[in-house]
Amino acid sequence: MALFFAAPLAALLPEAFSDGGSAFGRLFGQPLFLGALRNTLLLGLAAGTVSAVVGTCIAIELARQPAHRRQWMMTLLGLPLAFSGLVIAYGFILAFGRAGFVTQLLAGLGADPAVVGSWIYSVTGLGFAYAYYLIPRVALSLYPVFANLDLRPALAARTLGASRARAFWDTVVPEVAPSVLASGCVVAALAMGTYGTALALVGTQLNILPLMLLAQVSDGGSDFPVASALSLVLMVVCVIVMGVGDVVTRRRERGAVGAGH
Repeated sequence: MALFFAAPLAALLPEAFSDGGSAFGRLFGQPLFLGALRNTLLLGLAAGTVSAVVGTCIAIELARQPAHRRQWMMTLLGLPLAFSGLVIAYGFILAFGRAGFVTQLLAGLGADPAVVGSWIYSVTGLGFAYAYYLIPRVALSLYPVFANLDLRPALAARTLGASRARAFWDTVVPEVAPSVLASGCVVAALAMGTYGTALALVGTQLNILPLMLLAQVSDGGSDFPVASALSLVLMVVCVIVMGVGDVVTRRRERGAVGAGH
């Protein structure tokens, strides 16, 4: 924490407030800032929501599998986590770009490669690439939740006449919802803070905070107090998103402890 959080933060704070905090005024006054903030939140929340839903379904399926099958499934799920965002982006370009393998297969069936191969360079394609490595993260983090889930309340509800869907909704969902929300918030914050995948797929066409920060510290950028202020704003946004999931999880744990007493 000291080396990778406190020390960088200690270096950013003096730079951001070096001119009396006017860097924040210049940042908030930029015409692209509010749009970048909105796009970052929308992209992160959309990617986090999709990843949480799909990852939860995969985690449930993992918990149902026998041990030998579960092991190789978890190995396959861990593969996307071994690659950097740039490698994943270039892989998607090679597969779904205008000259990609999948695009050429569809072109052989009569599709227009210029149309089929353009979506990967859009916001939708970027969200799809994010989900590629965020879904396994959610599934692997939620698997222990479903593997250790106590199904006796659901069985009792079924015995008392509840339907399968009603028993699931009344007994399982309240138990796992805080963990699912917390995991979704974590991956949403990861999507908001990453820039490698976005840089490779959409370049500067998409106005989001990480790419705006990259432009501030690139060769053409010279206002380092504004860059430091933007770094702090992005950090605060990600901390708030992760904090929402943490607060919900802590309330659930306190409620469980209180019920136990």
